[in-house]
Amino acid sequence: MSLLGASFGAGFLFGQKDIERKIQTVEGINLSLFWEVYNTLKDRFVSPEKIDNQKMLYGAISGMVKSLGDPYTVFFNPEETKRFLEDVSGTFEGIGAEIGERKGQLVVIAPLEGSPAKAAGLRAGDQIIKINDKSTADLNVEEAVNLIRGQKDTEVTLTIYRTEWQTPQEIIIKRAVIDVPSLKLEYKKTSKGDIAYITIYQFSEKTGNDFTNAAIEVFNSSVNKIIVDLRNNPGGYLEVSQEIAGWFLDKGQVVVTEDFGNGKPQKQYKAMGNGIFSDIPVVVLINQGSASASEILAGALRDNRGIQLVGEKSFGKGSVQELEKILGGSSLKITTARWLTPKGNFITDVGLEPDIKVEMTEKDFDENKDPQLEKAIEIINNL
Repeated sequence: MSLLGASFGAGFLFGQKDIERKIQTVEGINLSLFWEVYNTLKDRFVSPEKIDNQKMLYGAISGMVKSLGDPYTVFFNPEETKRFLEDVSGTFEGIGAEIGERKGQLVVIAPLEGSPAKAAGLRAGDQIIKINDKSTADLNVEEAVNLIRGQKDTEVTLTIYRTEWQTPQEIIIKRAVIDVPSLKLEYKKTSKGDIAYITIYQFSEKTGNDFTNAAIEVFNSSVNKIIVDLRNNPGGYLEVSQEIAGWFLDKGQVVVTEDFGNGKPQKQYKAMGNGIFSDIPVVVLINQGSASASEILAGALRDNRGIQLVGEKSFGKGSVQELEKILGGSSLKITTARWLTPKGNFITDVGLEPDIKVEMTEKDFDENKDPQLEKAIEIINNL
């Protein structure tokens, strides 16, 4: 791969015929086709002023990566790399919705808490048909994100299809500075005592510390029941999910297994925490907006302790991505492995089925009702 990158760069920079002749094939692939197309464009394209060698190089690399058919393996040019790093830091400008792909269709994984996307009514599972006037049929996830993102106070129009609707609808969303909270701790009063209700919105850099503060507060209270809400949590850092799992599991219990395929040795991530909540009743809420690190945490708690999952089937993003830095400030987000729950079940494209299925209807949303949370409270009060 690095040889291909170096060769393309040399050809674009110098256009030397002798360089092209020396690298006609790499691993049996004839590269003369690439150079023939490049030189034909240079010689015959009607608008030569539109030819930008750097953009053509980025486009060639993007096409190579896209050909793998994995929506999570993506090439980022320097500008896109900067934007991606802003995203994982928890603060950026846009609409605040995690976007993914399911069976070739762009969908909303989850609108983020307190975001314009959530205020506008986007929901997990919404299909994105168009972004402004551009069809999403041939867009990958990152291309769609680039179109949706933008400066605060500007607007973007999304054409959305939802299974409850007969026809797609346009939703106009004003972009804003998105500063996503990591979690919220509340207490639910019931006839059988108080319940600590912890909603984790994402597994960002600050979530670990925020959860520690919340956990200490719960530990020092008289509460001995916890509901962990992972609905509409699109994921984040594995290490943060592993850290939080350590509050609920005994040290050394497997949180997740990383499977690299091709017969390579698997890697296990184990609970390293204090296990303070390992003996108290816990129920976990999930829905189709629960993805990645949230699926890892939910799967670990169920497989190790039999903790019940309530709600709807999770998204099914169980693959591992690593960000490789490349020359010139570009980067490659590449899928390197897939996750297995402690009992050896794949998450990718499968998701987690809830133990107790409770769906949210249009009427529930409209009337601000939450039957999923109500069921979780009912279950935990009987544990």
